[in-house]
Amino acid sequence: MLLSHDHYDHADVQSVKQLAARGTYFVAPLGLGEWVRRHGGTALELDWWQQLELKGIRIHAVPAQHFSGRSLGGRDRRLWTGWVVTGGTRRFYHAGDTGYSPDFATIGERLGPIDLAAVPIGAYVPSAIMHFVHTTPEEALRVGLDVRARHIVAMHFGTFDLADEPLDEPPQRFRAEAERLGLAPDRAWILNIGETREW
Repeated sequence: MLLSHDHYDHADVQSVKQLAARGTYFVAPLGLGEWVRRHGGTALELDWWQQLELKGIRIHAVPAQHFSGRSLGGRDRRLWTGWVVTGGTRRFYHAGDTGYSPDFATIGERLGPIDLAAVPIGAYVPSAIMHFVHTTPEEALRVGLDVRARHIVAMHFGTFDLADEPLDEPPQRFRAEAERLGLAPDRAWILNIGETREW
C-alpha cells in the first residue's frame, strides 16, 4: 500500500488498521511510517527520488507540491510524495495531492514515459488558497503530459467535499480540456464508480 501523505482523506486510521490486520505492507514518505506502525502496520519510508524494489517491482518516491499535517500543531512534520511504480512492462504514476510545478517535467525525464498517470483534478477553489497545493483539471492534464503519460486518469474529486467548486465541475473541465488538447477519450479517462479498465 502506497501512502502519499498524512491528510485524513489519504491516510484513514480504520483503513490502515484493517489493511495492517491483513498483512499489508506500507510504503510511505518520510515521517509517516511511525504513524502506520502505531496503528499496527509495517512500513518503509522513502524520501523524494529514493526507490525500493519489491518482488520485481520498483517503487520510486517523487516530488509533489503539497503539505502535511493531521492537527494544527503538526504541519509539515512529515513528507508528502507522488509515486512511480515500474514493472517489467508497465509504468504507473500516482501524483498524490499536488499543485503544479516544474517537478513533473523532471519526473518525465527521469522515469518516463509513463503508461498510466493518475492526476488530481479537484479541490482548487478558492484559487488564492488552493492553487499552490492542488491542480485544476487543466493543470492536471499538463501534469500527465509533462510525465509523458500514454493514458491519464482523473482522481481526487467527487468523494469528499473539500473545496468550493461544485462537485460535478472537475470532470466536466477535465473532459473539456482534454478535447481542447486533442486527447481522445481512450487517452484521458474519467472512470465511473466501480469501473475498471485494462491498460
